[in-house]
Amino acid sequence: MSHARIGPLNPYAAQAQRRPAGYATHRMRPTGWTGAESRTPLRVWLNADHGAELLALADAYELVWATTWKDEANDWIGPRLGLPRLPYIDWPQMHGRAPRGTFWKTQYVLEYAGGREFAWVDDDITDMDREYVDQHHPFRALLMRIDERIGLTRPDFDALAEWAA
Repeated sequence: MSHARIGPLNPYAAQAQRRPAGYATHRMRPTGWTGAESRTPLRVWLNADHGAELLALADAYELVWATTWKDEANDWIGPRLGLPRLPYIDWPQMHGRAPRGTFWKTQYVLEYAGGREFAWVDDDITDMDREYVDQHHPFRALLMRIDERIGLTRPDFDALAEWAA
């Protein structure tokens, strides 16, 4: 179920279903966790150090949830990482048709960014998304794909800090 993924923070596709080093297991029941699988809570792996890493970027970035969890990320994810309540993108339509083969979130991330530079971290970004942003957003943008088997790593945080500098 894609609603439950949060790939950059939760390496849900880690090899052999083994929790990666530095991560803790959390059991959650967000609103979108429905159907047959909802009988048991959703397993989410989070690294508590990522909260401090993200907060260290807050001087350079406006931190925003760009997840299908929307505001529920503030209830389920943020507190476990030590994050304050953050704004979120309220998707007009989730999992809908996207322009020219892009990820369905791309058009809405661009709308949210408006006339600003932005960095976007996700596990579904492709070259099509980068091309679309290059063609439709006249400002600097960093689209960073995170491997859903690994999650965010030290080099990712370094790249975000370097790009903002």
